Amino acid sequence: MQMTALITHMMSLFVGLGLGIGAFFLYRNMLDEKKRNEAKKEANRIINKAKSQATRIEKESKSKAKDFENRARRNAEGDIKKQKQRLQSQEQSFRDKEGRLEKDYRDKEEKLQQRMRELDGQSEELKVLEGRIKDNEGRLLGQVEELSQKLESVAGYTKEQAKGELMAALTKDAKEEAATMIQEIESSARKEAQQKAKYALAVAVSRYASEVATEKTTSSIPLSGEEMKGKIIGREGRNIRALEAACGVDLIIDETPESVIISSFDSVRREVARLSLKKLMEDGRVHPGRIEEVVSKVKSELFESMKEDGEKACFDLGVHGLHPKLIHLIGELKFRHAESQNLLAHSQEVAYIAGLIAAEIGADVNKAKRAGLLHAVGRALDHSHLGSYAKAGADFIKKHGEKGDVCHAVLAHNGNEEPQSALAHIVQAAHNLARSRPGANRSMIENFIKRLSDLESVANSFDGVSRTFAIQSGKEIRVLVDSGKVTDEQSQMLSRDIARKIEKELSYSGQVKVNVLRETRIVEHAR
Repeated sequence: MQMTALITHMMSLFVGLGLGIGAFFLYRNMLDEKKRNEAKKEANRIINKAKSQATRIEKESKSKAKDFENRARRNAEGDIKKQKQRLQSQEQSFRDKEGRLEKDYRDKEEKLQQRMRELDGQSEELKVLEGRIKDNEGRLLGQVEELSQKLESVAGYTKEQAKGELMAALTKDAKEEAATMIQEIESSARKEAQQKAKYALAVAVSRYASEVATEKTTSSIPLSGEEMKGKIIGREGRNIRALEAACGVDLIIDETPESVIISSFDSVRREVARLSLKKLMEDGRVHPGRIEEVVSKVKSELFESMKEDGEKACFDLGVHGLHPKLIHLIGELKFRHAESQNLLAHSQEVAYIAGLIAAEIGADVNKAKRAGLLHAVGRALDHSHLGSYAKAGADFIKKHGEKGDVCHAVLAHNGNEEPQSALAHIVQAAHNLARSRPGANRSMIENFIKRLSDLESVANSFDGVSRTFAIQSGKEIRVLVDSGKVTDEQSQMLSRDIARKIEKELSYSGQVKVNVLRETRIVEHAR
């Protein structure tokens, strides 16, 4: 009984549990169905709202597109109308010009036809006149021939004899008149030359009245005593001659007590001679062989010093990548002067100023400094480089790797060439600024040195000349010839030829002594 009741309770429990679970799932399905219906309604509402917005946007875009189309059409129509009006105006202008040209053409054509008619009339008149002239010419020739025969018969001279006497008389008169005119011209030229010379001297003295040539072309070395003076002169002057020949200078001993004056327009030669004399006096051994050895060593040391000075100048300016020969030339400028300025200092000054100008106007500063530093290297080149110093310098730096704009700036810096670039204008301006500063513009020494350099160039142009030195402030030129090419007899003719060429090509005051030296030196080594 209890077992049956228990089973009944258990079955009731299971039935109730099953009904509960069924009711739960049924309720759950009802809730899900309700949510799905609400979601569908919300989706439909969103869709409808989106459709209404899309319809509204479509209407607005169509309206805006229509307005834009109308505005664009109106603008295009306005532009087309303006273009048509402009074309009509141009067409009318062309028609007016065409009408004027046609009128001018008709007027000129009428004038041309009238002129041609006039020329035709004149041509007929000229033909008539030409016929008359021919008739008269024939008649006159006959009369002249008749008169000529009568004159010959009366005078007793033929036509050729009379012509010869007439020519001789005219030649004599012309020579006399020419001689008179030449005397008058020479007298006037002398008078005018004296006036101009006095004026030039007065201006030069008033502007610059110091001994520039002595100051810039000589060096002085003190002597330790009379014994050293005798050693330097040597037996019969052989030591001093050897030193002058090796260095290319003129040594003056007797004019100043206890000192030697070294005279040469080339400061490099003066420096070589000064250092050589100093070494010889320190050593005490003075003879031609020792002189040549010391001079050779001093030249080597001086050239190395020039290289160091050039490298220092490049380093100070920040200029890099220069060819070694250009660096050597820059260092050699230390021993060159122009208008009383040291050319190395002047070149550095120009480079600094050019760099500042380039920085102010936004140009290449490094290139401006490079061109400014190189602008005067032509002054350190010798006579073998043709042309002005600016052209010679530009050709030399171009040959050694510099670019075209830098070469052009060097060529045009002194105004002989028209500047074609901003760099050329910068270097020219810097050069003029550095040259025109107070105390820099003294051109007398530069003209003096140029005259001495021209003297050497004239002598070097002859065959057989090995070296030439202008000394005694240009009053003497010392020419060393190759004894294997020039004989003693040829030396005499060579001195005469050099003197004649100096007279023709150079202008100078006073006279120039041409001293040709020919030496035969035979060297043999004992081994």
